[in-house]
Amino acid sequence: MIKEAEIKTKEQGKTEGFTPEELKELYDIIGIGGLKFFLLRVDPKKRMVFNPSESIDLHGYTATFIQYAYARIRSVLRKEAARSANADASNQTAGGTALLPLEKQLIIHLEKYPTVLAQAVAEMSPSVVAAYAFEVAKAFNSFYSEHSIANAETPEKKALRLQASRLTATVLQSALGLLGIRMPERM
Repeated sequence: MIKEAEIKTKEQGKTEGFTPEELKELYDIIGIGGLKFFLLRVDPKKRMVFNPSESIDLHGYTATFIQYAYARIRSVLRKEAARSANADASNQTAGGTALLPLEKQLIIHLEKYPTVLAQAVAEMSPSVVAAYAFEVAKAFNSFYSEHSIANAETPEKKALRLQASRLTATVLQSALGLLGIRMPERM
């Protein structure tokens, strides 16, 4: 799986700026995470056939898809922290800002996390957590592709989007952490 992760990552040309040690760790995170997620995403009562290549597809129902969303958020937050080093925009509140549909959809997904965890425990099914994390990552990617965070329409909207991004990263890291899957800071 680690070798498969290395091959896929190199095919996509996403290895610039990484040291050999960082790449080795990234391949490990992607490969082992892909294997665990592929096994845990299936309801324990159902049969499945393991496909190594499919398990780390960046665009599929995979840990890699979720890890990439997390790494994207971490990148946005790092860039924003560097921008706001002189002018501290992180203390702005998001109050009084009307939510756009994709912002609202993301926040609603995030709000369901405690309920999803309770359901996963009640059903003794980690697949519930896996499916939820995938849905949150999809919601974030839709939101991110349509709405700028760094160049938001107003400072309040920027603060709201940064807060939603931070919470999304926290929830994704927590959910995959419960599945025993590590999250890379960069991909």
